[in-house]
Amino acid sequence: MLKISNRSLIPPFIVMDVMRAANERAASGSDVLHLEVGQPSSPAPKKVIETAQFVLDDDKLGYTDALGISLLREKISGYYRDTYGVNPDPKRIVITSGSSGGLLLSFLSSFDVGDCVGMATPGYPAYKNMLKSLGVKVVEVPVDSKSHFQLKRKVLDKLSENLDGLIISSPSNPTGSMISSSDMRDLVDWCDRRGTRLISDEIYHGIVYGEQASTALSYGTDVIIINSFSKYFSMTGWRLGWMVIPESMIRSIECLAQNLYISPPSLSQMAAVAVFDCMDELNENVARYRINRDILLEKLPNAGLERFAPVDGAFYIYANVSHLTNDSSEFCKRMLSEIGVAMTPGIDFDGINGKSYVRLCFAGATQDINQAAARLQKWLI
Repeated sequence: MLKISNRSLIPPFIVMDVMRAANERAASGSDVLHLEVGQPSSPAPKKVIETAQFVLDDDKLGYTDALGISLLREKISGYYRDTYGVNPDPKRIVITSGSSGGLLLSFLSSFDVGDCVGMATPGYPAYKNMLKSLGVKVVEVPVDSKSHFQLKRKVLDKLSENLDGLIISSPSNPTGSMISSSDMRDLVDWCDRRGTRLISDEIYHGIVYGEQASTALSYGTDVIIINSFSKYFSMTGWRLGWMVIPESMIRSIECLAQNLYISPPSLSQMAAVAVFDCMDELNENVARYRINRDILLEKLPNAGLERFAPVDGAFYIYANVSHLTNDSSEFCKRMLSEIGVAMTPGIDFDGINGKSYVRLCFAGATQDINQAAARLQKWLI
C-alpha cells in the first residue's frame, strides 16, 4: 500500500460527520431537525442574489487578483470604519475562500514547523487540526465559567510555554461567549510585549445580544483578523471570507494565495459587494436568532438541561449533559436515531471535558427550534 502522509492523519471535524448522518436519515424519509451545523437557515440577502444573477448574465467570471477585487476590499474597509471606528487601508484586506482559507493563510504565513500556538478549549477544532497538520505545536488552555469561557491575561501569564502565536475567538464557537473590550486590550498588549502573533477569529461579529463585539483591530496593527461572509451575512455556501493583516505580511500572503488558491470565487466576490446595503435584512436574521435563543433558554431547563456557557453572541448553546451521559457522542447518536434531533457532541470542541457537553445551533427556523425543544423535553423527562 502506498504511503499516506502523517500530516493528513488528523481527527475529523465531527460536526460534518453528524450532518452526514442527519442527511442520510432525511434521505431515508425520516424527518430531521438540524441543530448541528452552524449555518443560518435564511438565504443570502435578496440584493446579493440579484447581483449574482446579473453577473452570471453579464460577466465571463474569470480569475481575479489573488487578494480579491478592489471594490470589495474597499467596501470592507468602509464597514470597519462605520462599525468600529477604525479605518484599515484596503490593501491590508485579503479576500479568502471562506474563513477557513484565511486561517490556513494566516497559519502558513505566521508559523514554522515546531512553533507553539495557544488557544482556548473548548474551541473550534479546525484551529488545532490545521496547525497540527502543519507541524505546529498546539497548547490548549482550558476555560470554563470562571473565566467566562475565554482566555484571560492572568492565565496566559502562568503558562510555562513561550507562545509564538495565540488564537482568540469572540463571539466563540462553541460557547457563544465574548471577550470584553478591556480583556481584548489586555490580550493584544500581552502579545505585543512578548512578540506573539495574535490571530483574532471574528466571524460571528454582528450576531450579538448585548454590547457590540470588540475587534482586536482597535488595539493593534500587528494582529491578524479573520472574518467571513458565512455567518452574519448569511452566505455560508458562497465560500467567501476575509482577513485584515499587517502591512508587512501583504506580499507573503499574496504569494501563498496565488499558489494555493489562484483567487477567491469571482461570482461570490462580485455578489458580496451588495451585502453591505442589506443591513436591515441581516439584522432581522439576528432578531430571529435572539428569539430562538430565548426559547431554548426558557425551555431547555424543562428538559433537564440547565447548565450553559454564556450565550452572548453567535448562535450556539453549549450545554452540560454530564448528569445524563458520560459519552456525548453516543448521546447525540441516540438523540438523532430516536427523536430526529441532530446536535454536535462536545468532544468535537474539547478533547478533555467534551464528553460532558453538547452544542446546539439555533440559527434555524423558529418553528423548528420550538419543535426540537418539545421533543427533547419528551425524550429526557
